[in-house]
Amino acid sequence: MSWFILVLRKSLVFRGRARRMEYWMFTLISSLIYLAMLFADEFVGNEAFSIGFTLVILLPALAVTVRRLHDTDRSGWWSLIAMVPCVGTIAMLIFTATEGTPGQNRYGPNPKETPTFA
Repeated sequence: MSWFILVLRKSLVFRGRARRMEYWMFTLISSLIYLAMLFADEFVGNEAFSIGFTLVILLPALAVTVRRLHDTDRSGWWSLIAMVPCVGTIAMLIFTATEGTPGQNRYGPNPKETPTFA
């Protein structure tokens, strides 16, 4: 859960790099919460919970995706490739699953070499 909180704290930070663990744990936890919101929507009879959660999580998800792309030495603009059906989804899956560049790159120091939690 600490990875999820870390991403929420950095929801307006589009600079720097994000480790694979940070990105994928945030994706997993937010997906589980979204599923819970869908069940709540079914219980209540409208889509208020899932839409509300989507709006709350949109900016942090975009920020962590951009930082994850930075870790692989790609511009955050590559996140737009996800808008291309099928090919874009596969490309983003590959980009986010690829190990980051070792050492420092143009987006900052390697997050594996710097402490994540203070």
